[in-house]
Amino acid sequence: MSATLFQNARILDPSRGLDEAGSVLVVGGKIAASGASAHNQGAPEGAKIVDCRGAAILPGLVDARVFIGEPGAEHRETIASASRAAAAGGVTSIIMMPDTQPVIDDVALVEFVLRTARETASVNVFPAAAITKDLAGRELSEFGLLRDAGAVALADGRHTIASALTMRRALTYARDMDLVVCHSTQDPELASSGVMNEGLLASWLGLPGIPREAEAMPLSRDLMLAALTGGHYHAAEISTAMSAAAIGRAKQEGHSVTAGVSINHLSLNENDVGEYRTFFRLSPPLRAEEDRLAMVEALRDGTLDMIVSSHDPQDVDTKRLPFAEAAAGAIGLETLLSAALRLHHSGDVPLLRLVEALSTAPARRFGLPGGTLAPGAPADLILVDLDAPWLVREADIRSLSKNTCFEGARMQGRVLKTLVAGRTVFST
Repeated sequence: MSATLFQNARILDPSRGLDEAGSVLVVGGKIAASGASAHNQGAPEGAKIVDCRGAAILPGLVDARVFIGEPGAEHRETIASASRAAAAGGVTSIIMMPDTQPVIDDVALVEFVLRTARETASVNVFPAAAITKDLAGRELSEFGLLRDAGAVALADGRHTIASALTMRRALTYARDMDLVVCHSTQDPELASSGVMNEGLLASWLGLPGIPREAEAMPLSRDLMLAALTGGHYHAAEISTAMSAAAIGRAKQEGHSVTAGVSINHLSLNENDVGEYRTFFRLSPPLRAEEDRLAMVEALRDGTLDMIVSSHDPQDVDTKRLPFAEAAAGAIGLETLLSAALRLHHSGDVPLLRLVEALSTAPARRFGLPGGTLAPGAPADLILVDLDAPWLVREADIRSLSKNTCFEGARMQGRVLKTLVAGRTVFST
């Protein structure tokens, strides 16, 4: 079997609390050794030697919230193009949301995604199946059949299930099949026609706002149902201090609850909307600075478990419109790590905690391989220059859609190499 030794690296592995100088030995697509001990062992005969020159080796990132156009909207993003973007951003595994045309709510669609990924993707693609048929919030999909076909989680993508009874049943049935229910919480009636965070800035811009309570109220309901059923619940993407507080209380009570936050809500606030910049129209909307700071603190102390890109490709036909008419969403696979490293460079979140939230925690929650550099694990890893400066330019974006919140942004920290099962899928 082929062997590669990455030496003279900073090894960061949250699964073992490891941050030390050392090496990583990859043999036959798996990690054979990592850390200072691997450095002391030396290279086996015939191994390829890669001098990392002090760069960091991290477990490949695991992005638990990715929207892809295929099938049905391949002009926005295909599984192949999303995987190229992911590899360039250091993401080795993605969980694909079921918001496709047709919806991933039956076995045939799960099999289609897995087959297409095997044939065209350079990273691991795991489908999440719809909680309800056609994402309509009423009839539950066939959880057991979908799980057996390869679905790793249940989600209704951008949609919020209005019926408490439907959510109770979903949590109960999913619990019995050891599946996590991922839910996006935004009350459609309370949000109404809102397009940005409700507050003074929205009033100045003359735009209808979405109150924080529109997120917190359905989240509180879900958390009570998770306690009632004992189900495994994941808040897909929260954005407010009151939501973080609710998650914290549920965890203190011992319920099987986790939560994610998008990199956008850790990096940006409502002021970035500026002069009606539609690339900053997101769902949930960018909040006030005090909410952003609350998200950072909740991430640091572990209340929030993982960071997601919430990669949501939109083309010019849906973004180059008046702000109130533009579609919500932004791409994020290629900038996920670099934007997150801003929190490390600013001293707001320890580096090992960041890597855990980007890799180890989502892999653990959804039972995916990866998220670790432990011996025996798949060699899904990335080589990163934590300090390398670079500029986000539209011409360099690999996604088919270009709707990034970070166009023109100066970043510090860049992926040099991405490996999936020991195979190099991206290299600068």
